[in-house]
Amino acid sequence: MPATRLVDRGVIRVSGEDARDFLQNIVTNEMDVVTPDHAGYGALLTPQGKIISDFLVVAVPEEERGGFLLDVPLLQVPDLMKRLKLYKLRANVALDDLTEVATVVASSGGFSLPDDAGLVYADPRLPALGERAITDRNDVGSLASAEPDAYHARRIALGIPDGGRDFVYGDTFPHEALLDQLGGVSFKKGCYIGQEVVSRMQHRGTARTRIVPVVFTEGLVPEMGVEATAGSKVLGRIGSCAKGRGLAMLRLDRVADAMAAGERLEGGGVAFTLAKPDFIRFPFPGEPGFGAAA
Repeated sequence: MPATRLVDRGVIRVSGEDARDFLQNIVTNEMDVVTPDHAGYGALLTPQGKIISDFLVVAVPEEERGGFLLDVPLLQVPDLMKRLKLYKLRANVALDDLTEVATVVASSGGFSLPDDAGLVYADPRLPALGERAITDRNDVGSLASAEPDAYHARRIALGIPDGGRDFVYGDTFPHEALLDQLGGVSFKKGCYIGQEVVSRMQHRGTARTRIVPVVFTEGLVPEMGVEATAGSKVLGRIGSCAKGRGLAMLRLDRVADAMAAGERLEGGGVAFTLAKPDFIRFPFPGEPGFGAAA
């Protein structure tokens, strides 16, 4: 099946004998489970616990030089490289920006990619997302013939947030961007940058703001970035949208109040309802247990 070249993704290589320990000590996910057969999903945070960048982490087989490749939002590559170099200190680690020579492709419709597509890995966030590959820019050829809009429509339908579209880097906690629901945060590993804030939010259940999937009941979709409202109250912001569905960063306690008052939920004047996917484990407004933990 054709794949989509994700032109808004970059690639960073982290190599050297200390590469695994280096990443383990600074990123949110558990690096011990990242192998050539199992990619990871995580983020680098500020000391205040906000996302500098999220990324997929792919282990490179030893016969192919080993180390790790980070599948990163393109616009975050310069800042992430700067931060990684800052934290490297005396570690035996090499950092290389491969964005000029490598590209990321994603399978269309959740299908598998051919074995010769490059370094192929299953998207660790959700099986339904299918496979991705990091490959040479010059070798993409006919492999990547699907339009990016089709990939993003599928992502949105599955309820998977995308940084820069659905949340703002430098101003979003991992819980708000659903990293805790998508395997992007380990609550069992040792210290990492920003861990104290993230752990406190987890154990106290204080994540009131969340990205949630929504369905626009009139079939239309509003522009990305418009306010979500109910009556005169602002609930949050609408993110990426496609084919009658979208993702929205919402204060769920305000949504619950609006629903209890019978108020219409709107994004840019277009009515919407919440649509809970199977991978989300926290209660939605109107469900038993809502308010005990968000």
